[in-house]
Amino acid sequence: MTHPARLSIGVIGAGRVGAVLGAALARAGHRVHAVYAVSEDSRERAAALLPGVPVKDIHGVIDGADLVLLAVPDDALAELVAGLAATDTWQAGQIIVHTSGRYGTDILRPALASHILPVAIHPAMTFTGTALDLGRLDECAFGVTGPDALRPMAEALVVEMGGEPVWVAEDQRAAYHAGLAHGSNHLVTLIAEAMEVLGAAGVEQPRAVLGPLVRAALDNALRLGDAALTGPVARGDVSTVDTHLRELERISPEIRTTYVALARATAVRALESGRLRPSAAEPLLDTLADQEPTS
Repeated sequence: MTHPARLSIGVIGAGRVGAVLGAALARAGHRVHAVYAVSEDSRERAAALLPGVPVKDIHGVIDGADLVLLAVPDDALAELVAGLAATDTWQAGQIIVHTSGRYGTDILRPALASHILPVAIHPAMTFTGTALDLGRLDECAFGVTGPDALRPMAEALVVEMGGEPVWVAEDQRAAYHAGLAHGSNHLVTLIAEAMEVLGAAGVEQPRAVLGPLVRAALDNALRLGDAALTGPVARGDVSTVDTHLRELERISPEIRTTYVALARATAVRALESGRLRPSAAEPLLDTLADQEPTS
């Protein structure tokens, strides 16, 4: 099914996020009229996901756009917005959407003098920068921040891309992003380290051994929270934890450090939730408090 395009969209940044969201908006019936892409990878990505859309400079992308999608790195966003404001590039009535999880709409303040409509829309998803990501947007949560008057429009854009809008207050944006980064980015590090340890233990296919366990643990954690805790830390099994520390020191002191930090956090949560008895928690936390390798 097709329907007439409603908004003319300019995409600044054809990275993994920008190109995919541009394609999602085009799929919803909007017209992507231009894209700004610098690197060879981003140009190839734009050609694959936004076929026929011309690559222009930033001014060419903004000129005539009803909606400008800013999909640039967090550290580049403030300078970009301020620089374009200083050169009177923004056009009155334009919807300016940035995709940063860290920021709300305060970072777009320099452009307000041009009477733009500021919105922050951040997909809570990891991207590959390919067409596969379009399917992942279905029911993906998007953190949305903006003036109350723009909330219906912002949420409608998210729904059109297949996502689920989640309203995040301006002053809670950093906490929202920290939660996502802690849960997703650090999960990758955790799994990679666990596979390294299994490999060092002689397991030929660590991912095959770890996969079913991790998927079940993730499902349980999402459903049950702290009640999903199992294992030696939650049981207060000091001897087992001490053995783990000795083995990890032999295999990788860096991974041992990660284990200690996560085991401490696990012990505290298990204690606070009543799954770990105080009498068992004390010797366990004493063991984990020792940062020096066990002899």
